Amino acid sequence: MAKKEVTVEDKLRALYDLQLIDSRIDEIAAIRGELPLEVEDLEDEIAGLHKRLEKLNGDVTAFDDNIKAKKIAIEESKQLIKKYKEQQDNVRNNREFNSLSKEVEFQELEMELADKHIKEFKAQIIQKKEVIEGTEEKISSRTTHLDHKKGELDEILAETQKEEEGLLGKSADFENKIDERLVNAYKRIRNNVKNGLAVVPVERGASGGSYFTIPPQIQMEIASRKKIITDEHSGRILVDLELANEEKVKMEKLFAKF
Repeated sequence: MAKKEVTVEDKLRALYDLQLIDSRIDEIAAIRGELPLEVEDLEDEIAGLHKRLEKLNGDVTAFDDNIKAKKIAIEESKQLIKKYKEQQDNVRNNREFNSLSKEVEFQELEMELADKHIKEFKAQIIQKKEVIEGTEEKISSRTTHLDHKKGELDEILAETQKEEEGLLGKSADFENKIDERLVNAYKRIRNNVKNGLAVVPVERGASGGSYFTIPPQIQMEIASRKKIITDEHSGRILVDLELANEEKVKMEKLFAKF
């Protein structure tokens, strides 16, 4: 049995069907809008805040360790001062006494310096804890916002995922029905126009989405469906309104199945 010849009209119908399917996929993507990016940005921001919180808590731990070390140093200085003063009671001359006095004075200065450092560390801890509190509040706020956005996205995905997957499969099927050269031309036009419309009907004497009038002779050629005709202004592939309406009815029945 001879293989049925694919006419230009068949190609035009397949192209317009492909356009209707891809436009519906575009609509679904528009319904999701910026939500996937918003969710991703929030997740990145929260991860960054957690890293910052980890560093801040590490800083507080380090200051606490420094305070403990300084307190130990103060106790050691106190013990040394006690020892030096006891030794002063048993010195044999002024030189030994003065030497021990200098050691006591040095340890007292060490204690003052350690005490000063402890106060500085405590002030740093207070400051860090304020930042920690603010960061924790920000994480809580952003996490609540993220949960809300994820909920929105999950709801939309639940409503549209099955339809989108089905449409993507149909889009691939229709591409296979059209020769590669035409599919490549179709995709190139889609990528070059803002609304993704590569195949449009002639409405009120002009191509869809355009204000440029198409000459009557060209309109007749489009209606004859004997060759692929493109709009000289936008580069879009043109089909007649009757064909477009017939394919819309057919595709609406297909979309209703998803």
